Amino acid sequence: MALTDGVVVRNTRVEDIEQIQALSRLTYSRREAWTPRELQSHLRVFPEGQFVALEQATGRLVGMAASLIVLWDEYELDTSWTDFTDDGMFTNHDPEHGRTLYGAEVMVHPDMQGRGVGKKLYAARRQLCRRLGLLRIRAGARLRGYCDYADQMSAEQYVMKVTHGEIGDPTLTFQLRQGFRVIGVVGGYIEHDPESLGYAAIIEWINHAVARRSDYRHRDARFLKPKIPR
Repeated sequence: MALTDGVVVRNTRVEDIEQIQALSRLTYSRREAWTPRELQSHLRVFPEGQFVALEQATGRLVGMAASLIVLWDEYELDTSWTDFTDDGMFTNHDPEHGRTLYGAEVMVHPDMQGRGVGKKLYAARRQLCRRLGLLRIRAGARLRGYCDYADQMSAEQYVMKVTHGEIGDPTLTFQLRQGFRVIGVVGGYIEHDPESLGYAAIIEWINHAVARRSDYRHRDARFLKPKIPR
């Protein structure tokens, strides 16, 4: 799918794996990079849910998004990223019963951040969700900025301030601008993460074309304050 500004988003291919690994090492210097075994598993179980963003002129990989379909009722709100992704392998992908597209990963090259690459990857996910007739997209927003406020407030208080626009978070603020809403805050989402201290906001984007009124009732009013302007 061709997009503007010299960047294209398409489904991930086997030949992209080496560049994805390099981007992963660059993005997560303190965490393990995605392995070829994991990335190959994603392509095997759900190729439609994997995307890369490439510079048209150079072919350089500047972003990626990875997702799977889950039956949400099989999980708790505070389930860890490891369990939601079957230890990063996506072998719990359940397109037969699931109605939730779970966003396991989005990465953008550091020198391309703020230039619309993330928006294009999120748009590709929303398009996929609509095309498959899924109810929603859910994900855990790693609270990258919480380490700077942890001695002043709880993670829930931090998320409330972010959703109300009082402070910004590098990840969550962007996701709110993409139409997501927070439905809860959990600890222990990602281990050994000094930025988030393990905390994440569970976020949701609803496919209004298929949603019923009851699909909105679970939302937590504390996090439904004004939308952040685009």
